[in-house]
Amino acid sequence: MSTAATSSFPERNAAEVADLVLAPETAAPEVRARRARQRRQMYVGQVASYSLGASVLLLYAYDGTISMGVPSLFWVGGLLIIGTFTVLSEAGFGDRFEDHYLTVYQISAHMALQLVFLLTVPTVGVAFLAVLFLIFAFGTLRMTSSQAMLTWGLATCGLATVFLGSDLPIGLPVTTRLQRAASMLCFVLVIGQCAFLGLFGATLRKILYRRSIELKAAYQRIEELAELDELTGAYNRRCIMRLLDAEIEKSRQGSTPCAIALIDIDWFKRINDTHGHPIGDEVLRTFAITIFANLRPADSFGRYGGEEFLLLLPDTSGDVAHRMLERLRGIVADLDWNAFSPGMRVTISAGVAALRDIDTADTLLARADRALYSAKAQGRNCILTN
Repeated sequence: MSTAATSSFPERNAAEVADLVLAPETAAPEVRARRARQRRQMYVGQVASYSLGASVLLLYAYDGTISMGVPSLFWVGGLLIIGTFTVLSEAGFGDRFEDHYLTVYQISAHMALQLVFLLTVPTVGVAFLAVLFLIFAFGTLRMTSSQAMLTWGLATCGLATVFLGSDLPIGLPVTTRLQRAASMLCFVLVIGQCAFLGLFGATLRKILYRRSIELKAAYQRIEELAELDELTGAYNRRCIMRLLDAEIEKSRQGSTPCAIALIDIDWFKRINDTHGHPIGDEVLRTFAITIFANLRPADSFGRYGGEEFLLLLPDTSGDVAHRMLERLRGIVADLDWNAFSPGMRVTISAGVAALRDIDTADTLLARADRALYSAKAQGRNCILTN
């Protein structure tokens, strides 16, 4: 016997369950639209399921085991339940709940229908009992533990009414060849739906696993964006300061040299005032790209503030760091800045400081800042070491 509550489309529903994890509490319009499509597909499957069940009952009715009106009533009853939830779905009623399928209500309605027919047509009652297992099993894939306990309690009450509150002979006729064929179809459909549940669970796990990988990648990307300066692509101040602390600790533990450089774009305010802030932004971006193109893989480069940048040079002595900054200064000065404005010239100044045993991040930065200040005082476009 087929069941309305157990028909669905596993791939799409599994993706929808993953959306529940990934989507915000108030779903975006596109998420709500996708959920509505998935519910429609589920209801179409339920109609097909009830149609198959009614067809099996027709075989019993044709054999004379049950009344000819039972299959029609069963099919109409299923359609009434499906139609009710379809109307609620199209009205968006379920979207206000976390479980937009209204699973508990659907399961309760379909179980009630099976119990009514179990009491009404006990001659083929085993077929309806088999459907109860499938309805409940499918529902547990969507329900929380409390919802599962609630529906279990409802099912228990219903079954107690049937088995303890009545003396009806519940059976599954297998006397004639047609009865045996109909009974066989009941179990074939039950087994098929059990296989379907297994496929659904496997697909759900695959979808959630894929979504977890996507979510991890998204979180990683968010973390990267949170560490980068939006304009230049360099590390932001918070991140470069954290890397500075880590580099100092690493240098001390490994007894290796370490140097830093505070770099300032000369007369940057004048560039903004003369050529406008959009040109100034392009100068910052071009400068950052130039530095990135000439750094070692181990070096770290971040925007310290405004037009000042901090360069971390691990495993580098003060003399080597000075020579590196001189090379960078020459590269920046030799760039053709005329593309931004005719006659434009951009230079940099930098203060270099090598890590000492007594240094903290603050004292190291202070020495680099004093060297930068001296470089500016000497006319800019130069590199000094403190």
